[in-house]
Amino acid sequence: MPTTLYDPPELTAGTLRIVPLGGLGEVGRNMTVFEYGGKLLVVDCGVLFPEEHQPGVDLILPDFEPIKQRLDDIVGVVLTHGHEDHIGAVPYLLKLKSDIPLIGSGLTLALVEAKLKEHRIKPFTLTVAEGQRENLGPFELEFVAVNHSIPDALAVAIRTPAGLVLATGDFKMDQLPLDGRITDLRSFARLGEEGVDLFLVDSTNADVPGFTPTERSIGPVLDQVIGKAPRRVVVASFSSHVHRVQQVLDAAAAHGRRVAFLGRSMVRNMTIAEDLGYLKVPDGVLIDYKKARDLPDDQIVYMSTGSQGEPMAVLSRMANLDHAIEPGPGDTVILASSLIPGNENAVYRVIDGLTKLGANVVHKGNAKVHVSGHAAAGELLYCYNILKPRNVLPVHGEYRHLMANARLAQDTGIPAERTLLAENGTVIDLRDGIAEEVGQLDLGFVYVDGSTVGEITDADLKDRRILGEEGFISVIVVVDATTGKVISGPEVHARGFAEDDAVFEDVKPKIAAALAEAAQSGVRDQHALSQVVRRTIGRWVNQSLRRRPMIVPLVIEA
Repeated sequence: MPTTLYDPPELTAGTLRIVPLGGLGEVGRNMTVFEYGGKLLVVDCGVLFPEEHQPGVDLILPDFEPIKQRLDDIVGVVLTHGHEDHIGAVPYLLKLKSDIPLIGSGLTLALVEAKLKEHRIKPFTLTVAEGQRENLGPFELEFVAVNHSIPDALAVAIRTPAGLVLATGDFKMDQLPLDGRITDLRSFARLGEEGVDLFLVDSTNADVPGFTPTERSIGPVLDQVIGKAPRRVVVASFSSHVHRVQQVLDAAAAHGRRVAFLGRSMVRNMTIAEDLGYLKVPDGVLIDYKKARDLPDDQIVYMSTGSQGEPMAVLSRMANLDHAIEPGPGDTVILASSLIPGNENAVYRVIDGLTKLGANVVHKGNAKVHVSGHAAAGELLYCYNILKPRNVLPVHGEYRHLMANARLAQDTGIPAERTLLAENGTVIDLRDGIAEEVGQLDLGFVYVDGSTVGEITDADLKDRRILGEEGFISVIVVVDATTGKVISGPEVHARGFAEDDAVFEDVKPKIAAALAEAAQSGVRDQHALSQVVRRTIGRWVNQSLRRRPMIVPLVIEA
């Protein structure tokens, strides 16, 4: 069903308003705005990565339109953890107003600051830790440790006179985490005793039964694969997955191999993680990539980016033989990550390319080389039973994930009417323990395309798809300005067609006849004549060649 748009009412005193600007119905672009007493608090500000039907797009941002005129009202942006889908859009928000305070843990802010440095923005930051409380305008914030696939992740409890909200960010309940930092269920229980009025909860694995396996279970598998590998090993992972990189470093050290980081973001993020003490590098294991090529093949592990099949990332370039390291027979490639929805085809293309080159490709489908960073259904049920929230807003997930999460909440006794299935732009008001939908804003995708932000539209992307799939035809005709009679042409040029340009000889008389008929009817406007040309050749190409190409007619008066 199409979304029904309607404006929310004026916000009344004593009411907390919640508006997700991204992260609902998608895995990415996570961003939620809270409003109370004329002030705004933002939680997360991430990006979404483009899919195949969005050619040329680099990143997709949340739609900032609802807050663009209210930047002075923002008291801060809370960042729950350092993944791109939660921090990647921060530079684009701060380009609108650079002094908006950023609040997050030490590692999260370090990753954001490195990103902002590339955009030449020096932010105002406040470093917080679990157990800490801070007041920002009318919002009292309490930070709670949660376990995720990156260190230092935090949930945030938001207190206002309208009620208590708990936003988990991304989390799971790994009972044996590599860093010993578990999700703080004691604090969850305390908040539950206080009374959680609205629970914003991660939905990514809500449709996965049971419990997410522990990160610790991956170590022995990586150790075994690396230990048995006869030649070079390439491990691809997210450039922020410190725990996975730690396991690779430990396995390499155990088998007398050195490790070289590949990819700018991998080098940058792991340098930050090591400097802050989150990554423990065994003595003598790290080696510069250029020096690593001089080592024997059975003594090196390359830790690279590109686990999602990104065209310009290291692994894709290796598969296309567009990188100094060319995988071959005897090499082992490990994809130590899960598939982000929408990236499946790109990842399998990379796997096929590497396999064709002779490499042994190990991935989640054939070995236990990755576990998710998100709570499965069993963990979510535990949270609902501990917290007993009055209202639930499933976030962070595609629609099936949100629906599965809502059903879990209802299974634990939360009424269906208190379980909100929202979309990006849904306006929710919380007052007197009741959360209800009061409006639906019209939000769009904001595309980053090279150096442009927000200039590319869905219509432009449609044109790009047509160019890529159906081809291109240009038609040039010179007509007499007085009579409208064709003086020269039509010249027809095509690109992306199997047929030779000679095939268009049949349609040229039809174009000339259509222009003559238009001239007899008194049509002289160049745009109107161009449309005559477009319709004539478009109809012919569709009927004769079964194609719908992009057609650019040019009618010149002489």
